[in-house]
Amino acid sequence: MRRFVFGAGLALLFTGGAGAQQFPILDAVANKVIQKYQNSSCPQLMAERDQPKGPEEQRAIQLLHDDSQMRQEFIRRVAAPIASKLFECRMIP
Repeated sequence: MRRFVFGAGLALLFTGGAGAQQFPILDAVANKVIQKYQNSSCPQLMAERDQPKGPEEQRAIQLLHDDSQMRQEFIRRVAAPIASKLFECRMIP
């Protein structure tokens, strides 16, 4: 379910015609990703990290690889909350 929501949100981000300068959809997707990390327990995050990615999530990740401006903005928005949660869960040093 989590991967579907994430993948569908990122797919919407790119198929909805959002470019690097249109941030309302990026805001919504970034906020969903942040909420997912903030609301997930450490055991949930650990269990999900090795699961295969769905096709929508793979496509969205590829699009982030291909669009450096969009990737930079997405990472700028989600990096601190995700890193903080991973640190709390002892998933990073």
